[in-house]
Amino acid sequence: MSVALRAGADVDLPFEALPADTLWELYVAEKDEKRRGKIRDALIARYVPLVKIAAGRMMMNLPQWVDYDDLVGYGTLGLLDAIGRFQPGRGVKFETFAFMRIKGAMLDGVRSSDWVPRSVRDKARRLEEAFSKVEQQKGRSASDAEVAEALGMSVDELAAAIAEVSRGGILSLDEILDIDDEGGTVTILGLSPDPDSPDPAVRYEREELLNRLADAIDELPERERLVIALYYYEELTVKEIGSILGVSESRVSQIHTRALLRLRSRLAGEAYIGSRTP
Repeated sequence: MSVALRAGADVDLPFEALPADTLWELYVAEKDEKRRGKIRDALIARYVPLVKIAAGRMMMNLPQWVDYDDLVGYGTLGLLDAIGRFQPGRGVKFETFAFMRIKGAMLDGVRSSDWVPRSVRDKARRLEEAFSKVEQQKGRSASDAEVAEALGMSVDELAAAIAEVSRGGILSLDEILDIDDEGGTVTILGLSPDPDSPDPAVRYEREELLNRLADAIDELPERERLVIALYYYEELTVKEIGSILGVSESRVSQIHTRALLRLRSRLAGEAYIGSRTP
């Protein structure tokens, strides 16, 4: 690092023009709060596109009355938290470290506004329990007819219930796996031990959780597994997935919701997530 770039140097630099690695080096070493604040502002400007990407993806699964700008605001708080917590030099890219925290902050912000009726959350829980009960009995993926029978409803009524939960936008693989009794969320990040822990046992436990999730995805019916892969791994939009499958966007959302209900019901049998009732 040049003399002019050293932490504490009495010079007003155009921090926004510096490489990311240099910014992080300066930010970690800087002791002067005013100068450190300027470096932090440059980091925020550098990574705010992550917030906009996360907001755009989340909007695809949320009702129309959720405001994009509100999501960006919530996500910016998550970005600030990530900047404060990040430790360069540990072999983890900041983008990877920050993305889950940004999305988690968005979800927390949306949920705090209580925009999903309790009845929709209750319906999601009943559906999850029905999928879990039937699949445990059958030892395989449950058909819609079997789940509908367990719930005492017709297949058409089951489809309507899944569509209602889908429109509520309360289920997402990387943001929420369960809802606790106080209305809080249990996320992959929250369920698993600290991914940055130096303790090998802690990292192993996290790896085990993610392996169990991968196994559960592998056991999904083919079309549901494909939607999960295209949405979360290939990062395609709902519209793009619909074009590939030859179905409407609403149908993709319903397939996505059905897949997540199965995943939640299967993971609920693990020690990581207990079965809860309101």
